[in-house]
Amino acid sequence: MIEAILTYDFLRQAFISGILIGIMAPLLGVFIVVRRLSLIADALSHVTLAGIAGSLFLSQTVPALALLNPLYLGMASAVAGSTLIEKLRSLYKHYQELAIPIIMSAGLGLAALFISLADGFRTDLFSYLFGSVSAVSYQDMMIVIAVTAIVVLFLLAFFKELFVLSFDDEYASAVGLPAKWIHFMFMIVTALVIAASMRIVGILLVSSLITLPVAAAMRIAKSFKSAILWSLLFGQSAVLIGLVTAFYLDLAPGATIVLTSILILLIVIAIVSNRKGRVV
Repeated sequence: MIEAILTYDFLRQAFISGILIGIMAPLLGVFIVVRRLSLIADALSHVTLAGIAGSLFLSQTVPALALLNPLYLGMASAVAGSTLIEKLRSLYKHYQELAIPIIMSAGLGLAALFISLADGFRTDLFSYLFGSVSAVSYQDMMIVIAVTAIVVLFLLAFFKELFVLSFDDEYASAVGLPAKWIHFMFMIVTALVIAASMRIVGILLVSSLITLPVAAAMRIAKSFKSAILWSLLFGQSAVLIGLVTAFYLDLAPGATIVLTSILILLIVIAIVSNRKGRVV
């Protein structure tokens, strides 16, 4: 396996991207889960799908855009979706959860429209839906690296503020934290991570990599920081095992990564339940 990674550029690019995604997704996932915003990842992934489908349609109909990387329009759509979610949450102050299904429905509707206009379900779109080891280009890898740098810098700069906002919005506002703007930036960063992860995990499965490692970590973590460390460990393990399995069995990496995450979660639940049973 190591020899193959050193030999083939596409495989090396896929593993580098996968390792970075295995860091970004669970890292943000801890804050997303604690703030009970797990479904936002699903909503943004569907908006990203609309951007990808639209980009593939434009590449068919406009010759000048034939070489345009669909990732760019996907990222722009995800950022636009996160902005609209925040706008809708401010409009429906007492029913903020309505913003998620509204944006999710719009994303799915637009995606279905562009897929129909592009004469059906294309192979290129399939790789974006469920991920592909061979489809990760050098440009895709550089985008993942750039997004990883943005995520790390953002969390280093606003870790304390995000921690306070995650547990007590009212206290954050009372002490003068710019809660609205920090949350808005957090949503944009989340959108970028979802869009950047789709080449490896796939648009429809990327939210699983954000939430499943965190779900496993929360069963054994005794503090917020330990939850982050366990999430990173579980996320990284799922990505590496999933990519290796996908390579040898010629499967979609998104499926193997998510199923590995599910397996890790089940093992953790079983171990914790067994320990509690012994104590009782």
